[in-house]
Amino acid sequence: MVKEQISIFDMFKIGIGPSSSHTLGPWRAAQRFVSILKDRKLLQKVDGIQILLYGSLAKTGVGHGTDIAVLLGLSGDDPVTFDVDRVMPKVHEIKMSGKLNLGTERVIDFAYATDLLFVYAESLPFHPNALTFQAFLNDGTAVSETYYSIGGGFVAQEEDTVGVLQEVDLAFPVDTAQELMMWCMRTGLKISELVLENELAWRPEEETIKGVMQIFYTIRDCIYKGCHTTGVLPGGLHVERRASKMNRRLLKREGEYKDYESWMAAIREGGRDFDYILDWVSCFALAVNEENASFGRVVTAPTNGASGVIPAVLQYYITFHNGYKEEKIIQFLATASEIGSIFKKGATISAAMGGCQAEIGVSSAMAASALTECFGGSQRQVLMAAEIAMEHHLGLTCDPIGGLVQIPCIERNTMGAVKAITAAQLALSSNPDKAKVSLDAVVSTMWETAQDMNVKYKETADGGLAIKVPLSLPEC
Repeated sequence: MVKEQISIFDMFKIGIGPSSSHTLGPWRAAQRFVSILKDRKLLQKVDGIQILLYGSLAKTGVGHGTDIAVLLGLSGDDPVTFDVDRVMPKVHEIKMSGKLNLGTERVIDFAYATDLLFVYAESLPFHPNALTFQAFLNDGTAVSETYYSIGGGFVAQEEDTVGVLQEVDLAFPVDTAQELMMWCMRTGLKISELVLENELAWRPEEETIKGVMQIFYTIRDCIYKGCHTTGVLPGGLHVERRASKMNRRLLKREGEYKDYESWMAAIREGGRDFDYILDWVSCFALAVNEENASFGRVVTAPTNGASGVIPAVLQYYITFHNGYKEEKIIQFLATASEIGSIFKKGATISAAMGGCQAEIGVSSAMAASALTECFGGSQRQVLMAAEIAMEHHLGLTCDPIGGLVQIPCIERNTMGAVKAITAAQLALSSNPDKAKVSLDAVVSTMWETAQDMNVKYKETADGGLAIKVPLSLPEC
């Protein structure tokens, strides 16, 4: 049996919000379906197409932009490069014209109301996030493919493992924290160094470094944009953006900087009071997730719904601990990716499978471990930090109001970031040899908790805050 082998670029993917499992995954699935039609030389024979969204994709699909994602994916657009300002206008054009340019090569009739179906009452057994594409050909036959968006932008089909498993010969294969620690003890390498050695199985080191820095530049630009954009988030909840207001309040000198670097310098001039730093960590997290909620360009970390935690902690490290160095940024993201991969292999990073503990909890553990290594912690302390962060997210439900990645999702990213910093500080002040709980034990417990959790708390908007808070109430 082939083991799952996960690269940095599997855990960190550039895309468009608001959800990795409900937006990015379905977008990629649509692209795969179009590729199949092209490979089989059937694209020019397609007269019509129908999309069926099941389970969680149906129940929270509109709020998460699943319908938007599949239309853009079928149109041949890519989430890494597509102009975010064109998202809504292009979807509006498709709806109004009743035409869909399949893969940019075949214009077909498309009626949004009848060709894109939300199957609310049915959930497929393989995974709650399921969608089926049916292409009707001009010879009277049809082609049908079912995909599963399994979290973090990963897409799978029930009978194959394309896009999930990659068969490469890794120098240090790791499935558990215990195996990771074993390799560290044998080699003396840091976790980030092991990761970079494994990445050589996929590509030369210079390509990995270039790619990781591109991930960082996307994170950096997202934070900066989010901290300087005002307005109300789309979706009907009328949630007002807060990051820009916090940025202005904290700096008190708006306009005295012109770019990211001078903005950071202005932030540092404000001092290092606890309240001041805490506010900035929250501001960084809010900025990213407000961009995510607005169909902005973000990085799965490891998901879109939790995309603000790791950027906020990384930005905290860069701003207040002189971490704006390429080697430290790469160290941070490499360490975080390895911890995230252990959770994905041993549990899940899909809220539809495990609740929000699988998203905010995992991202907090990833950030805590990365910060600990960058602060000089030992390999055992790094794993301890990840364990502490997840331990205090166990059982966290996913209950988005209105099916939108806004309430309570945005604020939860601030909580995850703060917990990550606290976990790192605790680990650095502790002797891991005396720890009572291992990271593997927490991963196992998280998965057991996920299996026991009622389905209404797994990104369905059928329970929790999603049904207790009237939609007219402001976020608090």
